[in-house]
Amino acid sequence: MFLAQEIVRKKRDGHPLSDEEIRFFINGIRDNTVSEGQIAALAMAVFFQDMSMAERVSLTLAMRDSGSVLDWREAGLNGPLVDKHSTGGVGDVTSLMLGPMVAACGGYVPMNSGRGLGHTGGTLDKLESIPGFDIFPDDARFRDIIRRVGVAIIGQTQSLAPADKRFYATRDITATVDSIPLITASILAKKLAEGLDALVMDVKVGSGAFMPTFDLSLHLAQAIVDVANGAGVRTTALLTDMNQPLASSAGNALEVREAVRFLNGEYRNPRLLEVTLALGSEMLISGGLAKGEAEARSQLQAALESGRAAETFGHMVTAQGGPVDFVEHYARHLPSAPLSKAVYAAQEGFVSAIDTRALGMAVVEMGGGRRRASDTINYSVGLDELTALGERVDAHRPLATIHAQDEASWQAAARAVNAAITLSDTPPQPCDVVYRKVEPAAG
Repeated sequence: MFLAQEIVRKKRDGHPLSDEEIRFFINGIRDNTVSEGQIAALAMAVFFQDMSMAERVSLTLAMRDSGSVLDWREAGLNGPLVDKHSTGGVGDVTSLMLGPMVAACGGYVPMNSGRGLGHTGGTLDKLESIPGFDIFPDDARFRDIIRRVGVAIIGQTQSLAPADKRFYATRDITATVDSIPLITASILAKKLAEGLDALVMDVKVGSGAFMPTFDLSLHLAQAIVDVANGAGVRTTALLTDMNQPLASSAGNALEVREAVRFLNGEYRNPRLLEVTLALGSEMLISGGLAKGEAEARSQLQAALESGRAAETFGHMVTAQGGPVDFVEHYARHLPSAPLSKAVYAAQEGFVSAIDTRALGMAVVEMGGGRRRASDTINYSVGLDELTALGERVDAHRPLATIHAQDEASWQAAARAVNAAITLSDTPPQPCDVVYRKVEPAAG
């Protein structure tokens, strides 16, 4: 029999915790036998004392096992279960294309996603801009959609990693959110509860990223890759650029519109295409569906060009309660803002820097995001036709088109967009979209 306070004392004094101690504490969080003060004390002890790799794996698996873990053995699937997770950003709509593309290549993607908070958009909020789309199908329906369609994107149910919700809520009010071991366990517990064969992490770098520096983003990516592989799930990570919005739009319905146009070939932002293909390739390779990057990219491109990926997306939307003709008539079904007009820069020039976080917050201020989890969202507002780094803006090329609820909201967003974008007389040096691949550390 363990005592929660003795476990806190042990970690406070810098000693490693055993697997049994960690499981006792995490189960106590789930069962409410460990107090909020004890959770806060352990989080602070971990924040200062760190955790060994063995402790990190134990913590992640204990949090995963605090609820149900999906078992697909009876489903009769003839391909690997693969997923990706992003640390979030502005215009990061890759999940909506990646899931259907990988499913069209023979993978099964049981994607558990989140809502937006702060400057980052949430995949679930984007999907809820589709009329009737159900992000909480019951377990039997979820399994059936995966079996029939190959992909479903759902919200975290109460049964998946329930200890994480209480642990995170305490971390959020005790300044211990930014602890690498705790971030790693929080992300992976939910993903590993999906019963995956392989996982790919998209860790953002830049002005709109979760981690403030390249080194911290790299540290987080390496930690997640090492812990996930230690927990038995083949995992790699890509460090990708978030010094500008990933897509040409930011805002829920606008990003869904861009995702459909991407899938059906109407328009593909080059940066968004590169990140999507890079992540999809890692998913296919880690899942054993392709031998190398060239073969993986060829399969993904074929899924796009043949229309199979768009068709799969349409089947997913219908299976989760959305319109049967959504892909064909997305503009008819998605909400549109009352006021849409372009915003122009005060002078001509090349876009030399973008405060991506500020653009995300401009969407939040218009009502398109949340400051608190309880906030309601206006799905129609946001930005599209966003300018990119290196692009020349003038009287003919605007900084963006703003979709707002009214003139006052438009004016405030216009000021924010102008303040977030820096112009110069010469274009900046081009920047890589994918910086680095992160694999398990040797040894």
